[in-house]
Amino acid sequence: MPDFELSEEYQDLSDTVRDFADEVIAPVSAQHDAEHSFPYKVVAQMGEMGLFGLPFPEEYGGMDGDYFALALALEQIARVDQSVAITLEAGVSLGAMPIYRFGNEEQKQQWLPLLASGEALAGFGLTEREAGSDAGGTKTTARLENGEWVINGSKEFITNSGTDITRLVTVTAVTDTVTEADGTFRKKISTILVPTDTPGFTAEKPYNKVGWNASDTHPLTLTDVRVPEANLLGAPGRGFANFLQILDEGRIAIAALATGAAQGCVEESLKYAKERSAFGAPIGTYQSISFKIARMQSRAHTARLAYYDAAARMLAGKPFKTQAAMAKMIAGEAAMDNARDATQIFGGYGFMNDFPVARHYRDSKILEIGEGTTEVQLMLIARSMGL
Repeated sequence: MPDFELSEEYQDLSDTVRDFADEVIAPVSAQHDAEHSFPYKVVAQMGEMGLFGLPFPEEYGGMDGDYFALALALEQIARVDQSVAITLEAGVSLGAMPIYRFGNEEQKQQWLPLLASGEALAGFGLTEREAGSDAGGTKTTARLENGEWVINGSKEFITNSGTDITRLVTVTAVTDTVTEADGTFRKKISTILVPTDTPGFTAEKPYNKVGWNASDTHPLTLTDVRVPEANLLGAPGRGFANFLQILDEGRIAIAALATGAAQGCVEESLKYAKERSAFGAPIGTYQSISFKIARMQSRAHTARLAYYDAAARMLAGKPFKTQAAMAKMIAGEAAMDNARDATQIFGGYGFMNDFPVARHYRDSKILEIGEGTTEVQLMLIARSMGL
């Protein structure tokens, strides 16, 4: 029989991060959300704990852990603050992981110790106004000129791209085109490392978002940005294909984050149902409330099993693309459904931003959109079934 119990090492990590989330992150969450301010002190403490280095080897400044360890940390943090959780997820999965997976040794030695320490953040510039899941829409270009890449274009919705500690953004750009047998043109998309202090790189005004208000998200403009030819990450023309691999892994991380959000709604609702009385009894004694919370717990449990399974397959070296897509879809929907139910349980207080369930209600919708919409996950699942 499969054993779904965490090992002592994983459980200790989960418990430690849970305590940190409750004692350090939760007390300042409402303030950062209201002020739309980036939680630099919290991020620094997470760096000191080694959370940004969890899945990387010690030789690159990491904690010599694995991707499942990162997922466990994300689940515990997202219970209390999705903005902080996505800062960690994007910093590791989108910022540092492409360098670890596809970088040469010089690039790894230059960037990974800094990123694994949490002293610096990196972003990944993929999405454009007309390109995201559709790589063919990529308009950003990079051409070689005197040993330098000259990059021109723009990017949208780039996490961790404009903080005071952001040092790098990896951008996708069209570096060549290929003529197919039928006469059509196919873009060859590569990934290039762009330090944020490079002239011509601009993080524009941050977005005014519905949720994730303490997470840093900007559109980017690249105007005649020049970086060395050696800043090419991975093989030329393999940029989008490599990033699809990063997205497959990232969906496990996002599923863990969404599971945490779903569980956070359960915990807040359970506590409130025991404390709040109506008609002479705690509201948790009424089936309309207790059944709702039971269903919420079932959703969180199912989401957790889904991302555990996908992570186990990944760590075992087995195919996991479909399982990651299912986990991301199931967990994202669980987070949104639980946030809706939790807000209903809290009544008027659920509409007040001071309460965590209200923030989860605003934050959770993006979990059905970011890093692959629910529709994209359904498409991937259907394709795996031969449809």
